[in-house]
Amino acid sequence: MKHDLNVVGIDIAKRIFHLVGLDDRGKIILRKRLMRGEVMAFMAKLPRMTVGMEACGGSHYWARQLREQGHEVKLMAPQYVKPYVKTNKNDLRDAEAIAEAVTRPSMRFVPIKEVDHQDIQVLHRVRERLMGARTALVNAMRGLLAEYGIVLPQGVNAFRKAVIEKLDAEQAKLTSLSQEIFAKLFDESLNFSRFVAP
Repeated sequence: MKHDLNVVGIDIAKRIFHLVGLDDRGKIILRKRLMRGEVMAFMAKLPRMTVGMEACGGSHYWARQLREQGHEVKLMAPQYVKPYVKTNKNDLRDAEAIAEAVTRPSMRFVPIKEVDHQDIQVLHRVRERLMGARTALVNAMRGLLAEYGIVLPQGVNAFRKAVIEKLDAEQAKLTSLSQEIFAKLFDESLNFSRFVAP
């Protein structure tokens, strides 16, 4: 008696994806290596089924795409898939482990993020990076000004409140070149305020 394809595990990558399909008894009946651009067309030809993937970079995009084709997509944290890798790790064995792991009744799944949720996440990550860059710039300016004998308080807000007044009061300690450099650095620190609250 022939058993039909029931579950597909997909190991996603930048260029080459590996797919392993299991029947309803858990036997491997499909092993496929596809280029990134071939995946959606191949999956569209298959009957609607459960598709498992590790939750990693790009997985939420692929999950949404496959869900639009009618597949039931389940994402799993990589640490929950790892125990199902049977022997030396490679992409095909990873896809096999994903296919097996997604069938486990006790498996915990990661919710698929919608695009607007990813936008908010990107905004938070960019803001965090900019805050770090702003702090680094302010600290660099404090250190450079200290070389000229101009001491400014710690903290972004305290620095911003004091720097203009301090530079005007201690102008004699700076050359015209250093004044120009510090003015440009201060302007650069202000540019962060579009994304980062003061």
